[in-house]
Formats: sequence, C-alpha cells, structure tokens
Amino acid sequence: MGSTSAENHTGVGRRDLIKRSAALGLISVPAMGFLSACASGGGSGQDKAEAGKKTEKNPLGVNDTAQMEFVLFDGGFGKEYAEDAVKVYERDFPKTKVKFSATQKIQSTLQPRFNQGTPPDLIDNSGAEQMDMGVLVGKNQLADLTPLLDAPSYDDPAKKVRDTLRPGIVEMGQFDGKPVWILYYAYTVYGVWYSQKALDSLDERYPETWDEMLKVCEKAKKKGMAGWTYAGKYPYYLPFSLYPMIGKVGGREVLDAIDNLEPNAWKHPAVKACFEAYYELYRKGYVLKGTPGLDHIQSQTAWAKGKALFLPNGSWVENESANVIPQDFDLAVSAPTGIDGSDKMPFGTIWASGGEPFVVPAKAKNAEGGMEQLRIMLGEASSKNFTAKVKSLTAYNGGTSGIDLTPGLKSGVAALEKAGSNVVNPRLQDWYVQLQKEKIGVSGIGEMMAGRLTPAEAVKKIQGFADEAAKDTSVKHYKHQ
Repeated sequence: MGSTSAENHTGVGRRDLIKRSAALGLISVPAMGFLSACASGGGSGQDKAEAGKKTEKNPLGVNDTAQMEFVLFDGGFGKEYAEDAVKVYERDFPKTKVKFSATQKIQSTLQPRFNQGTPPDLIDNSGAEQMDMGVLVGKNQLADLTPLLDAPSYDDPAKKVRDTLRPGIVEMGQFDGKPVWILYYAYTVYGVWYSQKALDSLDERYPETWDEMLKVCEKAKKKGMAGWTYAGKYPYYLPFSLYPMIGKVGGREVLDAIDNLEPNAWKHPAVKACFEAYYELYRKGYVLKGTPGLDHIQSQTAWAKGKALFLPNGSWVENESANVIPQDFDLAVSAPTGIDGSDKMPFGTIWASGGEPFVVPAKAKNAEGGMEQLRIMLGEASSKNFTAKVKSLTAYNGGTSGIDLTPGLKSGVAALEKAGSNVVNPRLQDWYVQLQKEKIGVSGIGEMMAGRLTPAEAVKKIQGFADEAAKDTSVKHYKHQ
C-alpha cells in the first residue's frame, strides 16, 4: 500500500502495499463503479503517437516530438523525485514536453478518462483511491511492460532492465502468465515500527515471542505509554504486521491459500492464534485509547510523540512522519513477533515487496514515452535520488552506495538482511483491493480490534467475505503459480 499506505498501500503497494504509503482521504469511490465502467470497454479512444526510430539511446523507439503525460499519486513520497525524473526525460528528448500532474484522487480523476479511451501515458496508481489492479488487468486496460523489461537498462546497455531489479518485482507485476502489467517502483519493508530510544528506556529488546510482547506492553503501560496504535480509520494497516505473523506461525502456504481464496483458508489454526494474540492487545488495554477513530497521520503523530510504542506500517512512514519524529527518536523496524518456538518460520520473517505501482494504460497515446520514463526512473541516478529524498528503497537492486542512510532506512535494510530468504509477499492487496481494504480490513480486523467482534467472529466473517469473492463471476480470480 506506500506512499502505498492506506492506499495500497501497495503497498505496496504501499503499498498495500500495498501498499503500501501517503496522505490519504477516506475510501469514497466504490470499486464496483470502476468495474462496471471498465467493463464497457471505454470510448472511441485517441490516436496513438507515431513510433520513433529505435536507436542505442532510444531503445524503445520513443517519438521525440510527442507529448508524454504522467499522473503521479501525491502521497507519502511526495512528487519531487518524479519531477526530477521528468527533467531527465525532457533533457533526453528536448523537442518534447511532459505534461506532469500529481493528485490524491487517482480513481475519480482518471476513471472518466479510461471510460473515454483517453488515459495518460504513465500512472502511479496508488492511494486510497487506487484503481483496482485486478479489474484493470482483467478488463485489458493495461499495456504489457515486457518491452520495457527487455530493453537495455538506462546505465548499462549490456544489461536488460529486468536484470537490474530486486527479486520478486517482475513476478509481482504478473497476474497470470508471462505479461507484466505493473512496475512496482518503491521497495517497501512492512513491519512493526518503533523508537529504539523508547524501547531502551524500558530496558527491553524487541520481543520475539508473544509472551515477551505482552510483557513489554505491560511495562510500557505502567510508564503511561500504550503498547500499540494503528490507523484505526484504515485498519488494513494492521495486516502489514499481522499477515507476516500468520506466515511465520503457519508457513507460507497459509498466506498462499488465503490469497487463492481457498475454502476455509481463514480457519487455519495459525490465523486463529494470531487473531487471538492481537485481540489480547485490545483486551488487556495495550492499544492507545481512541485508536479506532484515528487516521494514519493521527496515529503516526501520537506514536512519534511517545504515546504508543509500536506501530504497524510500511517504510514510507519515515518520510511521511518526518515533521513529527523527534531527532533522537532512533527509528527502527522489526519483523513481527511470533507466538513461540513452535512457529513454522524463524523470527525475522518479514513482508517486503514492491510498492507504488506504476502502469501504462493500453490506450495510452504515447505508451513508449511512458515506458521510457520508467526506464529513466529505474536507472541508478534516479533510484539514488528517490532513496535520498524519500527514505525508501526502489525496485532497482542497489542505489544505496554513497548515501547516508537514515535510521529507518538503515533499520529496514538490516531487517531484510536478517530475513534472508524468509520474506513473504501476500497478494490480496493488489489482487483484490476492495476485499482486502473494505471487507477484511475495515469490517473484519478493524471491528475485532475495536472490540466489536471476537476473534472467532472475525474469522467467520472474513471467511464469508473471501467465499463471496471466490464465487463472484464478475471478478477475475488469480492464484499463486
């Protein structure tokens, strides 16, 4: 969800992720509205720009006089990194002009243009008004980005773009088969964020088992600090730590079954154990009072001010909360706490994946231009610029050398190193946006953490939502390959 925060997320994208990510408004545009609109196939469309000549410096054959339009989600990552990349595009193609804009209202701004067949050439499809990825792919609204991935990288003609990306980025953009519909630009680390200074003041280390978590929260409570807070108005932030915990306890196959909408997937003992653990935080009074009424900014601000110790979030939080995090906060992130030594995966198992999903519409006037802008952004210079300015990694596998890493970013890199191969990547937030956010997140997990559902009731309700989605023939379904 992310900048993909309440949004993606989406992550990832961003968030999420998925995520991931992001100054957001309430979810106000029904996903079904976009579904039915896309189903109509759009209007008459627009004439495609004439292709340019392919050369070593122009491997995608961009028309060097055609305008390129780029619409960015204006969230936690801001827009300066994209504006800088646009300047590179205009330097490389001096006869052209990029029409650049940024908005938080992606769906309400762009849905009418998809309907009319006149979408922009490149879109950062993130935020609370993120367009449903599953719908976009299922209704053939997106261009296949394989030509971009097979093009020479911006820095090294001997390397294809795909060979410069972090593991899993290409696969995340695939829904079924070989086409790649989405390029997740940010690389988001999801987990439990905290102040190392605050933890040290309790004379505690980050808890690895749930008994240890409850002990730390009790200590914090005695000192007038809540154990946890979260974006109560957007409780689909809770899965940023809850889902990888489920994977840690029960194994990757539990998360895969959930993503695949398999019958009774939510009734797995690992889900039950993790739901009961989180519910215990509510029951014992370890959640900051009033949290269900807080949005992501309010909860992050309360946490930054020391009112709560732990916050489930994505790595965009360091940039998004930069104006409220104290200088000596010593920001850190950890993989989620497990139940005990019987967990299937080791402590350190974390959710990390691509966030900030960029797409090129199938009916874009200048698709080659949109892909070229992404090729520039996936170069080392643009990647370093993004990391330095917004405190987040990119899909480019590198781009941190020579940069003085901020505390949160440094901690995120360390968490990835600790995880090694124990990285999970739940796909609900990009396969089934409405199911994940509004139903599972708000109506299920959110209601449980507000004390209005027991864990058993929440599991039953969420399994019902998943079963409905599995039977809905108007929705394209996806499965782990």
